Amino acid sequence: MATQNTTLIPAQATHPGVLIKDEIDATPDLSQRNLAKELGVQPSFLNEIIKGKRPVTADIAILLEKALGISADYWMKFQSQYEIDKARVKQKNIKKLRNIEIWSIIKEYVPVRYFKKHNYLIDELEADIKAIKKIYDVETVDDLVTSFSKDKFAYYRKSEKLKIDDKNMFAWSSLAQYEAKEQRANTFNFDNLVQLRINLNNLFYENSNTINRVQALMNQFGIKMLLIDKLEKTPIDGFSFWSNRNPVIALTLRHNRIDNFAFTIMHEIGHIDLHLRNDRNKKFMDLTKKQNINECEREADNYAQESLISANVWQDILDNHLPLNDDKIISLGNKYRINSAILLGRVCYEMNYYGMKTVIDKKLK
Repeated sequence: MATQNTTLIPAQATHPGVLIKDEIDATPDLSQRNLAKELGVQPSFLNEIIKGKRPVTADIAILLEKALGISADYWMKFQSQYEIDKARVKQKNIKKLRNIEIWSIIKEYVPVRYFKKHNYLIDELEADIKAIKKIYDVETVDDLVTSFSKDKFAYYRKSEKLKIDDKNMFAWSSLAQYEAKEQRANTFNFDNLVQLRINLNNLFYENSNTINRVQALMNQFGIKMLLIDKLEKTPIDGFSFWSNRNPVIALTLRHNRIDNFAFTIMHEIGHIDLHLRNDRNKKFMDLTKKQNINECEREADNYAQESLISANVWQDILDNHLPLNDDKIISLGNKYRINSAILLGRVCYEMNYYGMKTVIDKKLK
């Protein structure tokens, strides 16, 4: 089996003059002046060799062999290794300087502290540069800058009212796509989405260990589900896209509420079903308080509403159960196996009941 040959590069190259000095220091009654006299050279000439200012030539190597009993071949190999090490140290320093330059550019486009906090970076410059390139799926730092410029205007500027950090948004979406590649899921089939929505609603209704159970269910149905920690000024609810043969839903869980969680999941499934079905190059990043909602977002909203509370159920509520209060909402939720917090969320949205006092628990459990 072949073994990998790893060359160790010293911090600095060692000149053979160091060995000459060691021999002088270790030999009684031997001084630089005496040795220079034995070699037939000026003391200043020998001193320059000892200080590494002159090389050990073949002629000097033969003289040293006679004077110190160390073979000329050894002196020449020592000198040759010094030259090689000196060249490698120089290249290493050039590379280090280049890495410092690259890292200074990276810091302009990457939230380094976020990636360090989540253990993607290890404070080793060359390894960290490779990690960033892998996360952002780029070959060079120029590619990183170009990719940032493209994505900045692709789907982030959905609301002028939101405070958005372009660098953090770029990082979040890049990390989601990187993590999606690392995750495995079953084979996806669009025909199974109806059953998936039924199963999801059952989990939402029960609201117990919900995140883990939903993630396992999505994986079972061939959808990769990711939870990516939010960054400052990244008001993202959900992100849907394709990763190889599987659709992906990435979430931030900015709100620890079952109604928000359920609606976001169904909204992103809506994008998968309606908009990613025939175009696997599209990506949908859904922000809170979107301004100028486009047709795709409106369709995904309607898909989520219908998936969580069917039109027939909603019409029954409008026709037979108004005005609503907590007791009615809880009773209707149990009747139709809809989590009462999800039903309350729809009521507040449709009927502007946001001022209604309620004891219904909205917490995601």
